[in-house]
Amino acid sequence: MQTKLNHETALEILRKYNSESFHIRHGLTVEGCMKWFAEQLGYGEEKEFWGICGLLHDVDFERYPEEHCKKAVELLQGENAEPEVIHAVCSHGFGHCSDVEPQHEMEKVLFACDELTGLIWAAAKMRPSKSVSDMELKSLKKKFKDKRFAAGCSREIITEGAEKLGWTLEDLMERTILAMRSCETDVNEEMQKLGME
Repeated sequence: MQTKLNHETALEILRKYNSESFHIRHGLTVEGCMKWFAEQLGYGEEKEFWGICGLLHDVDFERYPEEHCKKAVELLQGENAEPEVIHAVCSHGFGHCSDVEPQHEMEKVLFACDELTGLIWAAAKMRPSKSVSDMELKSLKKKFKDKRFAAGCSREIITEGAEKLGWTLEDLMERTILAMRSCETDVNEEMQKLGME
């Protein structure tokens, strides 16, 4: 699947409805992770499409938290996003705020890594390096078990995501750490460019 939206256009759409730097950084991080997963899982030709779905997955969250994954349909249709992008965006909230089920492997990856990137980012900020570059699986597993740490990141959704993909939780964690490492520098540079560190 190719997409007519490119990174710049999708970022403009995200910023049109989101002003908090946290949400922009999260969108850029999930975009980078999705591109990494596309390459790793044999969908290299679709990596831009995977990335756009990652970048826009929370497009409605800042302004319309009560209508998350529902308002996105209207917003993205208004921006001429493809139905496939809209389906992917809505499916990442399946069973929690959406009844659109993830079908394509890309949608299952988005469902699985969304919450986990939040947990990893929170854990990275606690490290002396403030980076994912030296994070080990062992320390992430400890943070995962501590329910008080980054309590907003649903362990249930992360576990469910690994099951949907047929991966172990450890495998999902390890791969998502690598995915975040692959895009950390780019995300930091882009946030600097936007004046939103």
